[in-house]
This record gives sequence, structure tokens and C-alpha cells, in this order.
Amino acid sequence: MTQPLNIVWFKRDLRIEDHQPLAAAAQAGRVLPLYIVEPELWAQPDVSARQWAFAAECLCDLQKALAALGQPLCIMVGNAVSILQQLHKDQGIAALWSHEETGNGWTYARDRAVAAWAHAAGVRWHEARQFGVVRRLKSRNGWAQGWDRDMAKAITPPPQALTPISGDWPTYIPNGEDLGLAPDPCPNRQRGGRSAALDTLNSFLRQRGRNYRYEMSSPVSAFDASSRLSPHLTWGTMSMREVAQATWARMQAFKTSNATDPRSWRGSMSSFSGRQHWHCHFMQKLEDEPRLEFENLHRAYDGLRPDCADAERLTAWSEGATGFPFIDACMRALNQHGWINFRMRAMLMSFASYHLWLPWRESGLYLARKFVDYEPGIHWSQVQMQSGTTGINAMRIYNPIKQGYDHDPEGIFVRTYVPELHSVPSAFLHEPWRWEDAASLSYPAPIVDNVLAAKAAREALYIIRKGADHKAAARKIVAKHGSRKAGVPMATQKRRLKAKPVSSGQLALDF
Repeated sequence: MTQPLNIVWFKRDLRIEDHQPLAAAAQAGRVLPLYIVEPELWAQPDVSARQWAFAAECLCDLQKALAALGQPLCIMVGNAVSILQQLHKDQGIAALWSHEETGNGWTYARDRAVAAWAHAAGVRWHEARQFGVVRRLKSRNGWAQGWDRDMAKAITPPPQALTPISGDWPTYIPNGEDLGLAPDPCPNRQRGGRSAALDTLNSFLRQRGRNYRYEMSSPVSAFDASSRLSPHLTWGTMSMREVAQATWARMQAFKTSNATDPRSWRGSMSSFSGRQHWHCHFMQKLEDEPRLEFENLHRAYDGLRPDCADAERLTAWSEGATGFPFIDACMRALNQHGWINFRMRAMLMSFASYHLWLPWRESGLYLARKFVDYEPGIHWSQVQMQSGTTGINAMRIYNPIKQGYDHDPEGIFVRTYVPELHSVPSAFLHEPWRWEDAASLSYPAPIVDNVLAAKAAREALYIIRKGADHKAAARKIVAKHGSRKAGVPMATQKRRLKAKPVSSGQLALDF
């Protein structure tokens, strides 16, 4: 009889470097690297063709890397339980190896079904931690220090080789049309794959990131000044540990290097390191409470907004045709790039939830589909925070006109993405309806009165916040999900850097 297979199930961890399940499985016996294309997953309302296009490019790089080790990636299409069941029947599965996934509700249900099958079949499923997210976390106390310790562990090298497995294993990577995905043009989308991830990290740490701290808030500068690593972290072409250690090493190098403006570099890298903590902090919320993808975190806000969105308002917002130039420019940029900076994401969501009074689930689903870097844990936590339904965060009702003046004072960004306003003088660009020739523009009037809509939203939320039981429920939410900032300060940085140095071969970076 043939030796049973160790199945390494790749999900959103499309790399061979710092991949603990792959390394452990290779030590245990024959390895079949497996990616399951799940049509039912790609029929969910929060996924899109632009996301699959990025994932397919990542799979292409992974396929080459595994082939170089001796065993190409096997790609099967269908239901995960059915595929694993058939493999167990035909080949025998010694063990199943994968990373933990904090995904959407569908993947959560799928993983529970796989776990039930594995238990019934007597197949042990080994799951390793993918990020700094802790499964079955009992308390947030000490979470930040635990994140530091986890990220400081040695980076796991890939196996030196994999034993080839005889047989005609499928390797075809389907395209969006194969999966029945709707056309989703995204002309300026980032390219996926490990090599693209390394290039992006290297250019950020050595060239683009100097003024990250100051330039990440404005879309005029953020496309270049931000790390742009988020889709690579989402799809796992690079681990968070690799990014954290490369950041720490870069910070250490500034102490002895002759870099131009080292003070700006140190400040920006400090901010970037902090953002890595926040990445996992928000994912931990969904891990601990999966319902927040679908329900108000604070139940006092149930019924606050209508169950169904106003179709006209949702369409105008999603197409960048609200009549507010800065809002529309941000949405059109997102539609073209599959990415927009964090502050503008918050503004788009706030405008939809407060000014347009749209239910956050529907507007949140649209944004999820447009983000190539859609990470459910971060996304739905932020959607609720920007919609005022967590019960523990301050209301962030962004003034769309003021945001335009603050972050695009010269109108560079607006003129790029809303070309029909190109002739409007700069003094009126963010309020074109005030221009004397506004009637000549092929641009809509504002969809709502900005001031009155914000006032109505603020009053509606204040009524709920003054409710007798609001504070008691909010305290419970803070106890479960609130950040514990102790342990994150830079005073711990020296200890981190000494813990596990990064070898140049692991990231191919020249510090």
C-alpha cells in the first residue's frame, strides 16, 4: 500500500516561506500541496473578480515555487469536504495541515464542516497561527505583548525539497469567467504574487516610506507613500512576521546608517510598526465575535437604519456620483485601483452611513468587493466603527467638503478622477454648485444637504447613547474587545530586535 498523504491545504497563505504547516508536513512524510477553488465561496456577496485575479497571480507564483521543490501545487475545484473525503478514500490522508483563517461567515462554516469530517474520519487537522490572532482567546489582557513575542519568533524556512507524488494531479488555475464571476474591470490593480510582495516591501522600506507618517492620510500622496502591502498580507504572499521583522531591522539600521532624513524615517517606521499591531487587533474582534459581520456589535442600534438601502442613494455613492467631488473622486479611485488609503475608506463609509443613512451591511458589501485587500476581520470591525454601531467609539461624521479642502487643497486628486470638473476654478472645486457657471457642468448636484444630514444622524445616535442600558452593554464590549495599549510602546523595540535577527536570504532585502 502507498503511504498516506500529508495534505497541506493552502487557503490565504500563498507562499512557501514562513509557512509552518508546509515545513511540519514535509517532516512528517509525503506532502500533497493543495489549493481548493470553492465556487460557492466565490458566489458570496463580499467577493469579486478583481480579488480572484489577484489570488490567481499569487497561485501562479506559488505553483512555480512548489514545483521547484519537487511537487507542484494541486488545484481542485469543488466542495472542500467532498474533495478531502475523496482524497482520503483514494490515497489515504495521514494528516491535514493548514493555517488558521479568520475569514467571512462562509469560510467559518466551511471550516467547521471540515473539522467535523476530519474528526469523524480520524484525520488529525493541524492548524497553525497565521497572524497575531489568538483562537479561543479568554482575555485581551497581555494580547499586545503576546503579539510581540509571536512576531519575534524565527521565520520558518521552506523545505529543501518535496518528494514527487506520482499521478495526474490537476494544476489548472481557473479564471474569473470559469467561476462565473461578473466582469469587474480594475485597470490599476496591484499585481499579486510573492515576487511582487518582495518588491513592494523593499521599495517601501528603502524609498517610498520616508514620509509615511505624514503622507498616508491624503489620497494625493498615499498611493505612493503607503506600504501597499495589504493585499499581500490578505492573500498571504508574505507573512506578518516577515513584515514585522523587516520593519524592526530597518529601524535598527537607521541608528548607524547615513540615510537622508533619518528622523523622518524613524518616525514613519514607528507608525508603520504600530499599524501592524492594529491590523491584528481588529482581526481579533471578528475571531472573538463572528456575528459582527452581520449584526450590530451593540444591539441597542438594532433598527436604527432601514433594513434595505435606498437604491438611488446606494447607486450614486457606489458610482461616485453623489455631487460631492472629494467623495466621488475617492470612490472612482477605489473602483479603478482596488485600493484607497485608510482615512478615505473611513470617510466613504461614514458618508454612506451618516449622510446617506444607508444600512452598513449593504454599503459594506460593496466596499468589500472593491477592496482587493478585503480582510473580513478588519473590514467589518471598521465598517461598524465608522457607522457608529459599536457603542464604544466616537462618532466620526466626516465633513466631505472640509476633507476635500484639507487633503486635496489644489484639487489634484479631484481633477484626476472627476475630469468633468476640470474647468472649475480651484476656489470652487470642492463646492462646484457655488460656481457661477455650475449649470454648464455635466456633474450632479449634491444628493443630500451635507449639514442637515449630519445633524439628523448625530441626533439619532445621541438618543440611543443616552438610553438607560447603553453604558452597561458598552462596558461589556470594551472588556471583550477594547485595546490594551500597555506593552506596545517602543520601549520594547530593543528587546524585539535582539530576539530573532532576519537573515538576508529570507527576504532577499538589502538593508
